[in-house]
Order: sequence, then structure tokens, then C-alpha cells
Amino acid sequence: VVNLDRTEGILRHNDRVPREDYQIGDHVCCVLTEVNTERPGPILSVSRSSPMLVQRLFEREVAEIGDNIVEIKSVARVPGYRAKIAVHSHDPKVDPVGACVGVRGTRVKNIVRELNGEKVDIVRWDPDIAVFVANAMKPAELRDVQVDEEERTLKVTVNEDQLSLAIGRKGQ
Repeated sequence: VVNLDRTEGILRHNDRVPREDYQIGDHVCCVLTEVNTERPGPILSVSRSSPMLVQRLFEREVAEIGDNIVEIKSVARVPGYRAKIAVHSHDPKVDPVGACVGVRGTRVKNIVRELNGEKVDIVRWDPDIAVFVANAMKPAELRDVQVDEEERTLKVTVNEDQLSLAIGRKGQ
């Protein structure tokens, strides 16, 4: 049960980050995921494992997102280990990745601290799916990307020396 000032929220077990333990009195940043109004006194469900938490933290920390200069296109997350966020700039003069990282990494460091050390990768979004996949899999150098729009699948080919970089730690 999380105290939300004048009401309480429920942080279910599957909405918790696996490596985190909470104690009474801890400050916990979470995102509201559901309001159940079927019973008297609504039940608020909150989450620390939702990708929406990462998105909201970036919206809070990066002024360019609030000003609609930089847009968050997508967020993927394995709670407690790694999050990837795809960003795009509506202004060609603004680097979306640089805006999210901040001067000397201050913005992203604040978010990583809030996520208890979870790695956060910021990826430049591109409308061309092959370019976007290459950006997302950096630093691995891709030899070929084949896109099957009908099946909604990708076949990515890398050189053998790039395989471990492409797969990532724990297959991420």
C-alpha cells in the first residue's frame, strides 16, 4: 500500500521491480495505471515496472519534451535491468538524444538514480525501420537488415565478431 497524500494506492507484486525491496517510510516514485471505481472508495493501482514510468520521468526531467520539441516515440523496458527509449526532434537544430542526456549526462543520471541504477539507452527514432533498428542495436554494426512488412518481422545479419554486441547481456 502506497500513501498518496489524501488516498492510498496499491502496488501489486507484478508491478514491482524484481530487485527492489520497500520499507515503511520509503519515498517511492510510481505511475498511476488504473482507477477502479466499481467499489465504494476508488482503488488506485500504481506501478514501478511499467514503461510509462520511464516516459513520465523523461517528460518531467527534459524541458524540450514538455515544449513538444522532442517527442518520445516508444519505450521498451525490462524492469530492473534496462530501458530503451526512442526519441525524435521536430526541430532540426535540436539533437533529441543530447537533449535527453543533458549537459554531462545530468538529466539521464537523475532518471537512472530514480530507477535505482537501471540502464537507460536513448535511441534516435527514424521512420525507416532498418535505420531505426541499426540505431537501436548500436554499438553493434549490422551487415544487413531485411524487413518483412507483411509478417511484421525483421531479419538482422551481423558479422561474427559483432554477435555478442547485437545480442546484448542476458539476451536483451
